[in-house]
Amino acid sequence: MAKGLFDRIKSQNDERERHILSKFATKSSNGVRRRREKEDYRTAFFRDTDRILHSQAYSRYIDKTQVFSLFENDLITHRGLHVQFVSKIARVIGRALRLNEDLIEAIALGHDIGHPPFGHEGEQYLSDLCKENGIYSFHHNVQGVRFLDVIEQRGDGWNLALQVLDGILCHDGEVHTEYLKPNWDKSWDSLDKEMEERIKRKEVDLIPMTLEGCVVKFADVFGYVGRDIEDAIAVKLIKRKDLPQDCVATLGNTNAKIIDTLVTDLIGNSLESDQLSLSRDVSEALSKLKQFNYEKIYFNPEIKGQSNKIQRMFGFLFDTFLRDIQEEDKSSWIFEHFLKNMKSKYIETNDPGEIVKDFISGMTDDYFNNAFRNKYLPDKFGYSINDKIASL
Repeated sequence: MAKGLFDRIKSQNDERERHILSKFATKSSNGVRRRREKEDYRTAFFRDTDRILHSQAYSRYIDKTQVFSLFENDLITHRGLHVQFVSKIARVIGRALRLNEDLIEAIALGHDIGHPPFGHEGEQYLSDLCKENGIYSFHHNVQGVRFLDVIEQRGDGWNLALQVLDGILCHDGEVHTEYLKPNWDKSWDSLDKEMEERIKRKEVDLIPMTLEGCVVKFADVFGYVGRDIEDAIAVKLIKRKDLPQDCVATLGNTNAKIIDTLVTDLIGNSLESDQLSLSRDVSEALSKLKQFNYEKIYFNPEIKGQSNKIQRMFGFLFDTFLRDIQEEDKSSWIFEHFLKNMKSKYIETNDPGEIVKDFISGMTDDYFNNAFRNKYLPDKFGYSINDKIASL
């Protein structure tokens, strides 16, 4: 009975995709995994979304910086909100283009899982430390694949589909793109090769293997460019009147209007096509607005006052945890909170610098601060040497 029910559900899912999805969409039956496994009632990419949601790395999104660190404002976007915005925007586009929304959701929710504490600023500090210690440069998209494919599940990984991991690797929203056509012909070997090229050559341009991955690559930009402006206005870093007027004329001056303009333009230029594209005027306005964000928000010296402290903290923690591994200090948090939960194959196949990089990049902002406090600030004795209150 169970086998018959499973076959019926699977047949219904396959039939639904054949009738609804575009000929350019990625069918769930084409999902490719490193290791074969027993199927269940979920389609391949639906299952991957569940695995990402239940990963430890996803749980840590909630306390990771998106752009603004150290502000006591609960309404400022954090990394967990950003990936949900991207997922929603990408699924709107995907539904209009009749693409596979399960694949889109999996890529979107997982695309920033590799981000270290303190956002792109923390990423640069960690990358510098990696290079100083003989490791290739750090990139959050590569680390995201590494978390899900190698580190999670005590070192076994989640065995996600190639199409999902490829979308996460290739999502980089910092590179401006007017149009994207998938690089359809990819394999596990090409994924591994692209990851290696990315850490060796920062400027390499990675093209997703699916239209769904291309949608997320666009949606990543759509999800942050206007929202970061709203956050910058909320913390009084800029004013709405500061926005470039030619960009406002084309895109609008609020996050909602900017997203609506970008999504509508992308859909209108990509219907029934094997590629995605923006119109020239919208693309140029978006590029200019992103440049405004870099100059007035991301690199604004007014929010960089604590950068030297954060950079030194990264250095202290990296050096300390590296020394703890070399000296086998089992009381260290890197043993207590990370290595003791990992299988031997992870420990045996990664040198100490790689392990430290994996540990630090998985930290939330608060855990990072607590780790520093634990290592470098003295503990109080409490009320007495035994930390007990004497009877009155």
